[in-house]
Amino acid sequence: MTGLGRHTVAMTAPKSSSTDHLEDPRRILDQAIATGEVVISGVRPAQLADPTPCTDMDVRALLGHLIGVLDRVAALGRGENPLAVTDTVAAEDRWLDAWQQAGTRAAQAWSDDAVLAQPRALPWIQGNGAQVLASYFSELTVHTWDLATATGQQPDWDDTVVTAALAAARRMLPPENRRALYEAISAARGLDEVGVPFAEAVPISDDAPAIDRLVAWNGRDPHRWA
Repeated sequence: MTGLGRHTVAMTAPKSSSTDHLEDPRRILDQAIATGEVVISGVRPAQLADPTPCTDMDVRALLGHLIGVLDRVAALGRGENPLAVTDTVAAEDRWLDAWQQAGTRAAQAWSDDAVLAQPRALPWIQGNGAQVLASYFSELTVHTWDLATATGQQPDWDDTVVTAALAAARRMLPPENRRALYEAISAARGLDEVGVPFAEAVPISDDAPAIDRLVAWNGRDPHRWA
């Protein structure tokens, strides 16, 4: 594990080996953060303006958004509104530091076991802290794939993380008509405009690699970027 392995103690409480990630998602989150560190450390300054599979973001914007995801995770743990968190802007040579600092904030926010049982809610999911935290597996992993793909990297994807992320994505996102879902969410929040962050799912073989199935469910075509 990379340098973010130091977060494992903070984010993971001792529990029986039979406990699944919906009861305590912190170990899987820590592993996802570690993969993100590997990818971020491989980004070269010359790539910051390059396009990414997340079509409205270049590499620089995607880096800021990924760090923003961790800061939203931290806000959720503190009982604050994660949707009020803005994406991060960092100097070109400070992205890795910013990622590590965001990982520390997330670890600290979720270090108390009691937070896992407290009620938490996002516009698209509500439940206890553990259930809502697990919903971030998909966004974090898909955007890590976006960044890796845009910068020509092939990280060693953790099967447990990707499987949990795919399960989270399927719980939150219908296979089609996603605009209708986000129209309902926007109406509930009193918003006039609808931002649909996920395209329709891309058809893909059931025996495709788990990471390909995950990004396809989130509207990316992994074959286009192969």
